[in-house]
Amino acid sequence: MIELYTWTTPNGRKVSIMLEECGLSYEVKPVNIGAGEQFDPAFLKISPNNRIPAIVDPDGPGGKPIALMESAAILIYLADKTGKFLAPEGEARYRQLEWAMWQMGNIGPMLGQLNHFVNTAPEQIPYAIGRYLDESVRLLRILNDRLGDADYVGGDYSIADMLIYPWVKVAFPRLLEMKGGEFGKGKNIARWFEALEARPGVQKGMAVPEV
Repeated sequence: MIELYTWTTPNGRKVSIMLEECGLSYEVKPVNIGAGEQFDPAFLKISPNNRIPAIVDPDGPGGKPIALMESAAILIYLADKTGKFLAPEGEARYRQLEWAMWQMGNIGPMLGQLNHFVNTAPEQIPYAIGRYLDESVRLLRILNDRLGDADYVGGDYSIADMLIYPWVKVAFPRLLEMKGGEFGKGKNIARWFEALEARPGVQKGMAVPEV
């Protein structure tokens, strides 16, 4: 049984969605990042970057245990393990990986920084808020345009959707409120939300961990 080290964040829920969608058995190991549990020496052996999510699969490559950190690496691993939600070859595979990497390099970092400077920074810094707000809106405009051309971000439903959805789900209502007109009220994103939220795996994965 796979061990999932996670918490109630968009990054953590990417992996629980994938595990549910793949139908894999897993045990949740909550890591309370608010209490600093990510710095526990035992957890650092699994995730040297002291970040969730991480997994331990006792039945890894060659039947040997493997520990993995970083959400995209974990989803690629699980996709290869199960043969699900990542095209095995060709352009379809690279298109899905392209958007997966877009999330890791753009959506997560930019929305995370915006959240920090708007909600948790000790002082409001207009330049920082403006910078990350404008970049976040730019990214959602790209996502909305992409979803006008395809049902799902990578073409077919894939790890790309699972990586992007939890972050956008949290940020989308607030960004619509702040600057919604700049990406046409996000009608394509809203349609995409409906499609994903009809999936039992997404519903269950978004409720992990129960705290």
